[in-house]
Amino acid sequence: MKLKTIFNILFLALLTVLTVWTVFVEPRPAAGPDAIGVIMTRTSIRRYEPRPVEPGKVDTLLRAAMAAPSAGNKQPWAFVVLTDTALTDSIARHIGPARPLKGAPLAIVVCADTTRTFAGPAHDFWVQDASAATENMLLAAHAMGLGAVWLGVYPMAERTRFVGRLLGLPESVLPLGIVAVGYPAESPAPKDKWRPEAVHANRW
Repeated sequence: MKLKTIFNILFLALLTVLTVWTVFVEPRPAAGPDAIGVIMTRTSIRRYEPRPVEPGKVDTLLRAAMAAPSAGNKQPWAFVVLTDTALTDSIARHIGPARPLKGAPLAIVVCADTTRTFAGPAHDFWVQDASAATENMLLAAHAMGLGAVWLGVYPMAERTRFVGRLLGLPESVLPLGIVAVGYPAESPAPKDKWRPEAVHANRW
């Protein structure tokens, strides 16, 4: 038997073994929750384990946020990633509802560059755009096994000014809110928020 033939037989045998191993033997990771499952089981997490969020997951959170829809595809969002506890502690002290920042290993300030929005009456569509980005981030965090909570800043004028000054935001950049993120140190049950009476057909 020629050497080339022997080599081909061995190669095919190895390929067959690898295929069988991959299909029938190699353990596979459990499938993650589907999109509807993520939406329905997401809940606000306010206490976190004292371990950092991996850079790869931070990148995924930001990519998910920027995958959101925006009016006229303006994409006015901008983000400030906070890992400096001096900054997050300062915000937590100054803004009462932002207390979860005190123990969060990561916070992402969701902002909008208002120079990238519409002029005139449509100017404030940036609020909807940045809100969509924030919700995407919350869902991505839950899908990756992280916990997160949305902490409001805008339109509270005093909060907006404080965060802007603390983080050195340009005047044209407004902070909509802050997302505290970390590995959950609590597991509250998701709330059932379904209210059929809130649904109207065709007219109120």
